[in-house]
Amino acid sequence: MRMSSFIVKDAIVPRLKEANKEGVLREMVSSLVKAGQIREEEIPEIVSGVMRREALGSTGIGRHIAIPHSKHVGVTQLIGTLAISQIGIPFESIDGEPVYVLVLLISPPNKPGEHLRALECVVRPMKEDKFVDELRNAKSIEEIWAIIDRGN
Repeated sequence: MRMSSFIVKDAIVPRLKEANKEGVLREMVSSLVKAGQIREEEIPEIVSGVMRREALGSTGIGRHIAIPHSKHVGVTQLIGTLAISQIGIPFESIDGEPVYVLVLLISPPNKPGEHLRALECVVRPMKEDKFVDELRNAKSIEEIWAIIDRGN
């Protein structure tokens, strides 16, 4: 599995406008709506599901990275988006640092193995400082896509 197989290119957000966790999640889910991947009326339920997951423990994995995720009946296949914050989002990360790179994953409830493989697929390249730095410095969807596509 490659990150480019589930990240929706048209849903990438190179410059987040929101500055708090729930607002950022809503902005990311909305980008999936604009890309035609989910229905607008599903936004509240998906954001609520991701926030419930966050209440169990932050998906801020440290090193300025977060991988919020949830399962939702409204999706038939694993989808995701990637967003970059210029200001840093307070995310209750395990290292206490703000988050600049976020990867949101939404998967069908009946595919837990695929969900776990996707999480692993995201974490692997994020261990490389160069990969994360390139994402943080990217200015456009095209630049981010090129980094993702060659990064795994």
